[in-house]
This record gives sequence, C-alpha cells and structure tokens, in this order.
Amino acid sequence: METYEFTVIATGLDPQDEGFEALFYDAGCDDALVSFQKGHILVDFSREASSLEEAIGSAVDNCRAAGAIVERVEPDPLVSLSDIATRSDMSRSAMTNYFKGHRSEGFPAPKARVTTASPLWDWSDVSIWLYHHDRVSKETAIGATVFSVANDLLECDDSNFRSQLHEKVTERIAAI
Repeated sequence: METYEFTVIATGLDPQDEGFEALFYDAGCDDALVSFQKGHILVDFSREASSLEEAIGSAVDNCRAAGAIVERVEPDPLVSLSDIATRSDMSRSAMTNYFKGHRSEGFPAPKARVTTASPLWDWSDVSIWLYHHDRVSKETAIGATVFSVANDLLECDDSNFRSQLHEKVTERIAAI
C-alpha cells in the first residue's frame, strides 16, 4: 500500500449545514480534510491504496456517497511552462527550449489559450513526451495519465466511474 495525495473538487452540498463535515467522514472520507473555498468543496485526501487509480476511484465514490457532485480531481491537468518545469524538476528556460523545438522535436501542442502569450498544456501529454525523452519517470507519466482519464470521465458524469477509470487507464498506459 502506498499513500496518495490529491484533492477532489465538488459541489452540491451546503457547507453551512450542520454536520457538513460528518457527511464526508461517514461516507468514508476519514482520511481527508474537507474545506470550502471559492464556491467549491475541497476534499484533500491522503489515501492509502494499492494504486493511484484505486485511491482516486474510491475517493470519488466516497464523495458521491456523501451527496457531493464531483467536478474534478487535482492537481490540475492543465499546466503552464512554469508548472511543467516545476513538476519535471527542470528550469523554465529548458521548457521554453523544448516548446520552441530548440532541444528536441515533437513537444506537445498547447490545449488551451493557444492564441495567448500564456498557453496551457495537458500534463498527461507533456509527461509522456518527457518520459520518452528520459526527463521524468514512467510513474510520473502514469500518474498524470490517471488524473487526465479521471477528469475526462468526471466531465461525462459516468455512473460506472471506477470500472471505466480502470478500463481507460489500462488502455492509455499500454500506449505509453
């Protein structure tokens, strides 16, 4: 068993209601800190599980059992060049060189804010590219993939979240 740290972002419950935190505790979130910020419920987990996939799957199930609507799981899958540098333990200038093609070809294209001076990349795509260029570990690329798949499924509001998560993660990891 390993301990995984992540945050479930949710809505649908009133944090002013008496017993708000107890709803989560009673639903199995006894390994999490529940707070409310910027209109969202944040459930910060430190969960022991056999895999990140299992930790996220059970946490989402627990939050849903508490009555919350799970919107996404963080750390955020969209990242800036600075975020990429931090997550990969490299410099911002090294990331800029990769992005501009000065160090290597084929760096993933941005996914959001493509036309602005501060585009955002999908961390899963970038971490896989960095793994193939010996800049991050396979575990880092797999972890980013698990978060990406989880958030994609949550956007679809899939009722079979855990089984779909396992199936999709298995497919994506095989491609790494």
